[in-house]
Amino acid sequence: MSIPSVTELSLLKALWRQQPLSAREIHERVADELAWSFSSTRKTLERMLDKQMLEQRSEHGVLVYQAALEKVATLAAFANDFGRRVMELDSPLPVTMFTGSKLVDPGELAELQQLLQDWPADGKE
Repeated sequence: MSIPSVTELSLLKALWRQQPLSAREIHERVADELAWSFSSTRKTLERMLDKQMLEQRSEHGVLVYQAALEKVATLAAFANDFGRRVMELDSPLPVTMFTGSKLVDPGELAELQQLLQDWPADGKE
């Protein structure tokens, strides 16, 4: 799995909250966080389509997007990468760091804990 960049993750989070969304709707949801132009959002969506992070279809004559990456697995990969590469940890990040997150519910938190515990020790997927 390709680990999304911070900006790609922002777009994915908007879609995980509600999908499908048009490019304009996605841009409106991330505008305050990213503070960039609509054309930057469109370009990022195109790159994400190329990376197969998103799916696109036409709905009532409007192109809409939905996440092709599963939320919990993506968050586990992101957390694992951060723990190993940034924090130089050899063991999984504690799932308690996600407690109180507005992004995951209790069921997803349990799934995330399992994914982090089962992550291959060599850091490969």
